Amino acid sequence: MEAAVISDDYRRVQRDLHANNPGYGVASLHFAPTVAKVVNGLGVESLLDYGAGKGRLGRELIKLVARPIRITPYDPAIPGWDAEPEPDEMVACIDVLEHIEPERLDVVLDHLARLVKRVGYFTVHTGPAERILPDGRNAHLIQEKPTWWLPKIMARFELQNFNRMTNGFAVLVQPL
Repeated sequence: MEAAVISDDYRRVQRDLHANNPGYGVASLHFAPTVAKVVNGLGVESLLDYGAGKGRLGRELIKLVARPIRITPYDPAIPGWDAEPEPDEMVACIDVLEHIEPERLDVVLDHLARLVKRVGYFTVHTGPAERILPDGRNAHLIQEKPTWWLPKIMARFELQNFNRMTNGFAVLVQPL
């Protein structure tokens, strides 16, 4: 049996945060214009929103892309969006990886590698989050520099673009 991408306890924490905090999971809105540029530029027809949270990225992309696109939300903590996703042409993983339980990061990155058929766009915040989890941990469970993240990503993907941002980075990747 393959290891799960999230523990049952952490799934409950994430489910509660999304259900009870309107401001939790808003980063995807900031990145929607960039994701839309990639979608439009490459003629992407379908996208998997990995770690969709409240589904804000998908709703915003519908407004921003030049033509109809099929968007599939996936989030293991959100009922209805927690079924194993199918591989997709493009996978967007926005403000998710730093929230992953550290002991499950390799499982999640391997999962992403199986799901990206053509292109992936991933963002990672490298510092602390403003939110503290109920158990006292920072909501960003992994706070590491790009030099720590990139070898893990590049072991599974071909790096097409790296963009350093104030509080992290974004990568555009393709399958190996």
